[in-house]
Amino acid sequence: MKGHHVTAQRQLLLQIIHDACGHIDARELHRRATRLHDSISLATVYRSLHFFTELGLVDERRLGQIRCHYEIKQTPEHQYLVCRGCGKIIGFESPLIRKLVDKVQHNHRFIVTKAELYLEGYCEQCKEKTVPIDS
Repeated sequence: MKGHHVTAQRQLLLQIIHDACGHIDARELHRRATRLHDSISLATVYRSLHFFTELGLVDERRLGQIRCHYEIKQTPEHQYLVCRGCGKIIGFESPLIRKLVDKVQHNHRFIVTKAELYLEGYCEQCKEKTVPIDS
């Protein structure tokens, strides 16, 4: 964060996002942060998330949901599975996405600055509760 004021609160929030090893929404980030530093307000969390996103340190994802989820910046090949049952988000990487982007850029003389793919379905636990098993 060269050239920007780095507060203890911003450092803590960025560390929590990093330690989440996946996706965390603003309310969960606030909940975890207040356990460690009780003076962090929800407004500070939102301002910091906006700041981190503008600096390119954190990605903001909607993934078909109302709330945004945040994670440390990922590679373009990092994509998502979203469970329609419990809302769990599972990250995965596929070199096929990079190949697709390269082909689209070449064929259409277009520069892709962001590629986002998410697949909806059911995780292992929700699949057992939702999808009937043929007997």
